[in-house]
Amino acid sequence: MPKPKKQFNGQKRKKAKVERNNKSSGHDEVLQTDIDKLLKKTRPEQNQTNGDNESPPPALPETFTEINVKISELSSTGDGLALSENADHIYVVPFTVPGDTARVKVVKHFPSLSYSMTDFLEVVEPGQQRNDALIGCGYFGKCSGCQLQMMSYEDQLAHKRRIVEKAYANFSGLIPELVPTIGETFPSPMQYGYRTKLTPHFANGGAGSKGKKQDDAQEEPAEVQVPPIGFTYKNRRLDMDIEDCPLGTDIVRRGLKSERKRVAENIRSYKKGATLLMRESTTRVPKEPASASDSTPAGESTTYKPDWLTPTPGKDTGDVIRTERDTYIEEKRCINDNNATSVEYVDNYVFSNKAGAFFQNNNSILSGFTEYIRSQALPAGNDQSPQPIKYLLDAYSGSGLFTITLSPLFKSSLGVDVAGDSITSARDNARANALPSTGFAAADAAVLFKDVPYPPLQTLLVIDPPRKGCSDDFLRQLLAFGPRRVVYVSCNVHTQARDVAVMVQGDEKNNIRYEIESIRGFDFFPQTGHVEGVAILNRASFPSESS
Repeated sequence: MPKPKKQFNGQKRKKAKVERNNKSSGHDEVLQTDIDKLLKKTRPEQNQTNGDNESPPPALPETFTEINVKISELSSTGDGLALSENADHIYVVPFTVPGDTARVKVVKHFPSLSYSMTDFLEVVEPGQQRNDALIGCGYFGKCSGCQLQMMSYEDQLAHKRRIVEKAYANFSGLIPELVPTIGETFPSPMQYGYRTKLTPHFANGGAGSKGKKQDDAQEEPAEVQVPPIGFTYKNRRLDMDIEDCPLGTDIVRRGLKSERKRVAENIRSYKKGATLLMRESTTRVPKEPASASDSTPAGESTTYKPDWLTPTPGKDTGDVIRTERDTYIEEKRCINDNNATSVEYVDNYVFSNKAGAFFQNNNSILSGFTEYIRSQALPAGNDQSPQPIKYLLDAYSGSGLFTITLSPLFKSSLGVDVAGDSITSARDNARANALPSTGFAAADAAVLFKDVPYPPLQTLLVIDPPRKGCSDDFLRQLLAFGPRRVVYVSCNVHTQARDVAVMVQGDEKNNIRYEIESIRGFDFFPQTGHVEGVAILNRASFPSESS
């Protein structure tokens, strides 16, 4: 990845306050950074001690000891951080908020890293942000899925804004002047019942189970115990039996019950454990139209109706929820076959995808989210520019969410993805939505700029990479190509901050760098510690030496 260079504020060159962090910016690195910052803040004098006069390691309780701790702050991972009595060690406590005094069990020490992992037992005295009446799931406090159900939604959104702020402060290495004020977190319209996909699992099958031999007599095959079907316990490599998940949509929750019953009835057919799939799929059945023009929603093709708009028997759990709308009957089914086709609507745009492939799992936020991206796609005064942005290049395009919802703004749009199945779905989606000037190509995103047919100064680039962020080669080629404007969507704001810093530092050889226009978090997963980020950047040039 390009090394950090000079940084800019107006026409003045400034150095970074810290070296750019090249770590993976995963869960452990993010947690460790929050721990180090808290220790530095509470005992600043300790950081000035020289190596010959280091403090002795703190005395730690025996593992599995129960102790009371008070939570100082909430980490970016969703865990509470509690200081030891001497403020020289941190206890990581799940399911807590700042101000809580909690009873915990110490489960593992990491002395060299100055923290210990604990299991949450109970709240001794609640902090001001804690309201257990808000908890909507009986498994909360044990299941690893959610972290924040005891917080008001307003507090959850504020916390996620701080996550984005800390990501850029801790992982970009940029001076504060180069990072704009982080916007308010965009809320999800639904805080429960929003997940359109669940993937519970179980560890053991029942094939080959037999009874024991006694006195040379073979007993009848023993009854097979159905293993726990669900998600893991927090901090344990052990599955928790989950009968219902209130984060799932209504049809997904029905599907979970059906799949649990099916697995229990057929447990002997499984040689080992398995991961199950419950994916919502939507069909719109038109009512009798008053006229031919009433039969097709805007954005949908009147001539191309692919097979996947008709449900395939045997590919779902058999559950159906029907809702009457103004012009159609909406039917929702729960797909349980990874290779079957699921269908989803965002406003009147229709998308197909392999049910097991990636697509955003919170449909309730997608209308507002895609509208926000549309509102930010073109810079102010673009129509007055001598070289207006006319072209869209969508890297990591998947099945075409951004390419398709943005396409009407552009003369031509191209989506690129490494997954051939996703490109097949994307092409089908472009036809189904009647978008003839929208194309898709299967290619490695790391070399996608090689044959781009668009002039860089008239191109918007949208990137939505996996959690690990963009590769070194991708960022180098992005800077060499130099699109006029970039929309960077990320499911990991820490790797996003790292990558954005590379773009801001720029490529001096080609005289291309970027300035950040805005950064904002989006709450795709309420009740959890997860936040998505959207950064808008504009191409700039390096100031001349005489400036």
